[in-house]
Amino acid sequence: MADRTRTRLLNALKSSGPQTAADLADNLNVTSVAVRQHLDGMHGEGLVDFEDVKGSVGRPKRVWGLTAAGHQQFPDSHSTLIVGLLEGLSDLYGEDGLENLIAHREAKTGQLYKSAMSGAQDLHGRVEILADLRSREGYMAEVIREDGAFLLVENHCSICAAATACQGFCRSELTLFKDVLGPEATVERIEHLLSGDRRCMYRITPCERADTGK
Repeated sequence: MADRTRTRLLNALKSSGPQTAADLADNLNVTSVAVRQHLDGMHGEGLVDFEDVKGSVGRPKRVWGLTAAGHQQFPDSHSTLIVGLLEGLSDLYGEDGLENLIAHREAKTGQLYKSAMSGAQDLHGRVEILADLRSREGYMAEVIREDGAFLLVENHCSICAAATACQGFCRSELTLFKDVLGPEATVERIEHLLSGDRRCMYRITPCERADTGK
């Protein structure tokens, strides 16, 4: 049970960002005492850290978040191997070789996504399927409705090391989303992990007269 609670705490901090111990206890239905014990233990291991945030009144709130070591508890698709392969490919075939690899991956992934979306009735359905596919690939994706648009939130990047080594992967994924969601939607990246945000987020806005699945 203790290991399960620890895993749930890590997942909550990864998916929802920094939180107080009280918020974590409430959201996970765990006692505050248990949460603080786990946080203290993980702090000793260097997995979490805290910041005391002053409010307008009362005592400062202690807000907990993952450290770099904490983020590394989540899968990164064998980052060392991937980065080494990318460096080797670049040495052998240059930038053109990398671009060809990215284009090939984009095309293959696009075929897979479009096939999975073939039964969707509308844009809403395609976005939900896309989020499910991305979650299966390790991106911890979710969909949030906001002012008639959809927010595709990816709380983890399972290819972060590869994307850091070659940001063409990030450019390709934005192009991929635009392609598979079709002309009835505009897609823009509004948060980017590699730009200093804690996650990647895309706003998907239905074009005029498009069916949003309401």
